[in-house]
Amino acid sequence: MNYHVIGGKKLSGEVTTNISKNAAVALLCASLLNRGTTTLKRMPRIEEVKRILEVLKSIGVTVDWKEGGDIVITPPATFDLSHIDREAAVRTRSIAMFVAPLAHVLTSFDLPAPAGCDLGKRTLGPHVDALARMGITLQGDEEKHTYHVEVADKHLAEIVMYEASNTGTENTLMAAAKIPGVTTIKFASADYMVQDLCFFLERCGVKIDGIGTSTLVVHGVDDINADIVGYPSEDPIESMFFFSAAATTGSELTVRRCPIDMLELELLTLESMGLSYDRGAKYLAENGQTHLADIVIKPSTLIAPPEKISERPFPGINADNLPFFVPIATQAVGTTLIHDWMYDGRAHWFTEINKLGAKTTLLDPHRVEVEGPTPLHGADIKAPPALRPATILLIGMLAAEGESTLRDVYPINRGYENLHQRLKALGASIEAVE
Repeated sequence: MNYHVIGGKKLSGEVTTNISKNAAVALLCASLLNRGTTTLKRMPRIEEVKRILEVLKSIGVTVDWKEGGDIVITPPATFDLSHIDREAAVRTRSIAMFVAPLAHVLTSFDLPAPAGCDLGKRTLGPHVDALARMGITLQGDEEKHTYHVEVADKHLAEIVMYEASNTGTENTLMAAAKIPGVTTIKFASADYMVQDLCFFLERCGVKIDGIGTSTLVVHGVDDINADIVGYPSEDPIESMFFFSAAATTGSELTVRRCPIDMLELELLTLESMGLSYDRGAKYLAENGQTHLADIVIKPSTLIAPPEKISERPFPGINADNLPFFVPIATQAVGTTLIHDWMYDGRAHWFTEINKLGAKTTLLDPHRVEVEGPTPLHGADIKAPPALRPATILLIGMLAAEGESTLRDVYPINRGYENLHQRLKALGASIEAVE
């Protein structure tokens, strides 16, 4: 699929934040812990979820994706990995989160090596180290392009994550969930998808102390066998996409159901860039835990921020939200320094927006300077093989005068449901074409 865009148009109206991609896939993987039926509410119809479902079906799981978005998952009596869907598995790094759940029912197995976004070197080291401390050995086989898992006597542990990895923390949580007793995870990620997984595990009967902090104390159980309903919450990264689209195009836009606790530093940084917005009162998401708010972004005269913009572990600027400051900075007076220290290979994708007339300079593998304001113009560009860098090009095209084509937008469809249709409803001129 390609997107054809006629840019330079203001957006208007309101849009509702969808359910989080990262929370959705974490809960899909966690459903493997339950020997009963798991129902996950309002799941997003995105490519990443579809790939995980394809893998689940291929190992014997029964999946019923209902019209309203709910997914009902029923596990088999025994899992059979002999016909695992390798093509689907290698297209998502989330396949790595099958390791811990399957380690509770299998003593030795192989999984296809995960792929996903091209963001430079991304190690599974945090997974390997933490799981090994609980008796689960994960080894890579480069020749077979698989991960081999051996399970000895699973045991309790006090674990220090040497990196606050989101998926590493999630794998560790799922391993600890079915080891009876107390496992402590220190330097854990406290990010939104980890919190959503914790809320789900608590619904499964696993008590977890410290949710939302960097130390999680997991009270594991012998078994999980019940009808469980999970509620993945709204996606702060999607909210930020619409903040960025509105700010870059100089539009007034209402973004509803924003996970506000996950966006406060992003909004503060935008405020330092001159962005004006109204924030509504907090209310709870369907999970009864996540705080939401409606945000109205207003047309503003933008300036470069007084400090560099850099991601941090929660509650700092989310690594997935950092790229959205690039198109905003193209319309801000002055020079903005964006420091993407987390990924070795992502910052160079930010300079693709130069094809639309922006002035970005790659200082090193992690730092980009953006000079603004610059008028943007249409261009024909192939989408980078990475989700967030692809979306910032789309935002640039919405702001650019003239016609643009963004080709091969599968990376965007991995994380956003019906994005072009939702943008059309806001006044954008965008079509999906073959």
